[in-house]
Amino acid sequence: MLPPPPDVRVEISLSKQRMVVLVEGVERHAWPVSTARKGYRTPLGTYRPERMHKRYFSRKYDNAPMPYAIFFYKGWAIHGTNDLRRLGRPASHGCVRLHPSNAKALFALVSQYGRANTRIVVAR
Repeated sequence: MLPPPPDVRVEISLSKQRMVVLVEGVERHAWPVSTARKGYRTPLGTYRPERMHKRYFSRKYDNAPMPYAIFFYKGWAIHGTNDLRRLGRPASHGCVRLHPSNAKALFALVSQYGRANTRIVVAR
């Protein structure tokens, strides 16, 4: 019998504005992120990726580009951003923003191991 596939865990800390990516419990990446600014929210909890799009544009926010989008709860997603200077502090309408190259790496990792084997944990 084959062992279960490796587990991918994406941990997002709202207080640290940081994402840690673990594969089989071993830290693979740690990146700055931007989550919800004042007046908006990034939902807390544990999720599985619902859908993924290499190229996506926000229907709600002026067709804003959301490259390498990994949707995890309703309209909330992890995705790349061009607003690099604000990474590391709250700046979004609620999505979790990453440097585009980091978003691409995460997208590839989740694609490789599968959405069913990925957990996204958003905590304070």
